[in-house]
Amino acid sequence: MSITTSQQIAKYYETYQTVPVVFTKEVVGASGLITKQVFLKCLGEQWPCIIYSTSFTEAKIIVNTRGGLSEKAQKANNLVSLRFGFKAADKNDPVTFYVGAKIGGFSPYNNENRDVNFVTLAYTQRPPEDLIDILGQIIETNINSSKRREDRILVTPESCRKLGLGAKETMVYVQGVPRKCILRDVSFSGAKVIMVGIAKFLLQKEITIRIDLDDPRETVTIKGTVVRSEDVEGRRDLTAIAIHYDEATVPMSYKLHINNYLGQQRKSGSDEGEEKPTADEPATPPPKKNPA
Repeated sequence: MSITTSQQIAKYYETYQTVPVVFTKEVVGASGLITKQVFLKCLGEQWPCIIYSTSFTEAKIIVNTRGGLSEKAQKANNLVSLRFGFKAADKNDPVTFYVGAKIGGFSPYNNENRDVNFVTLAYTQRPPEDLIDILGQIIETNINSSKRREDRILVTPESCRKLGLGAKETMVYVQGVPRKCILRDVSFSGAKVIMVGIAKFLLQKEITIRIDLDDPRETVTIKGTVVRSEDVEGRRDLTAIAIHYDEATVPMSYKLHINNYLGQQRKSGSDEGEEKPTADEPATPPPKKNPA
């Protein structure tokens, strides 16, 4: 992933200060949040908690108040600290820090267990830059995945490295049948691949694409539909197909890679890699024999 500058972090804080990030399972994974290292601290004691959401100014957590949290908070004038822990791709040890906060109120999570509460916290200080960086990238990615959803990135050796793609060669599953292919371009909303096949038999078919990512290394699968096909000049055995993603299946980690790349291009003032490729600019074609 790209290194975020102090200037970018300041921009995140100024622009997205009050925008909350809800920690769904997907966001927990993409952000690297270590859930077992999150707790609320008050007067030297700590309570494990679940972060429901946080912005740069406030948070909502779920915590079991059994053990005297309410009483402790009263003695401390409702002043507490919220501890975060995140995995760092370039470090062996996690990134951990505290954010000072003041409790705004308690409300039962459900009527069956009155000890489990939603707790609202107002931060009493600006969060550390690590938190601003993590949340800022997620918020920006969510915005750009809508605003720049059609921006297509030509997959070349250079853009592949900057995107953090494991390889151009990958697999698609056409109605469950695996087929080898080569990535031609990618975007928030879809991809184009080159593969062996006859275009008319692929159009409107349900398809799943597998994409290998680096930093951190993982393999994501995205469902979609074949919406368009084009001939590959000089290769009658090949076709280039455009895949439109099922938005609900696009992982946050994939979106972060796309967003980071577009951010690098914006900072460099270059449009390289954001051109709209055509079928007469084929990537290195796969072998002529039918893929497994």
